[in-house]
Amino acid sequence: MPALRCSLLMLAPLLASATATAHAEEIAQETTPAWTVQVDPLTAALGIGHVLLERRVSNNVAIYAGPSLKLYDSLVTDDEGYRAIGVEFGARWFFSGTAPAGWWAGLRATVAKVSHDDESRIGGYVSALGGYAWIVNDRWVLSGALGVSYFDYSAGGVGVDGVLPGAHTAFGVAF
Repeated sequence: MPALRCSLLMLAPLLASATATAHAEEIAQETTPAWTVQVDPLTAALGIGHVLLERRVSNNVAIYAGPSLKLYDSLVTDDEGYRAIGVEFGARWFFSGTAPAGWWAGLRATVAKVSHDDESRIGGYVSALGGYAWIVNDRWVLSGALGVSYFDYSAGGVGVDGVLPGAHTAFGVAF
């Protein structure tokens, strides 16, 4: 019996620590907004409009989705008449902070109908990214990341194909 009592006494601090950790995670979830709506100024300059709705699904994971619309010509490349209508979706794993704020690594994918002149096809891209997201004053979101992307996103000889550096920029609102 003394050995059992000693073992139980040794477990007590571990149980208290686990309870405190669980309580701290609950507080973090209560104080960090669970939803964001973000736009991407980098892709806007390339002629692609993104409005992404993100939701925290656990302390460390957030998922997002939204339209990916190339409805106007790029400000920085020669892609006159190239259009794409699709959807972007992704997941981010936050290894510091509580989702959707802190250091993160993520995967994203876009599937779209791309067209230029008389050619139209299904295309898309996938990216692996790492970055940081800030939530300022419990309301405003600012996020940036770098990584690598694979593109199959062209039609009629216009667009992007192959492996290229990937980037993510976003600002928006958290709630």
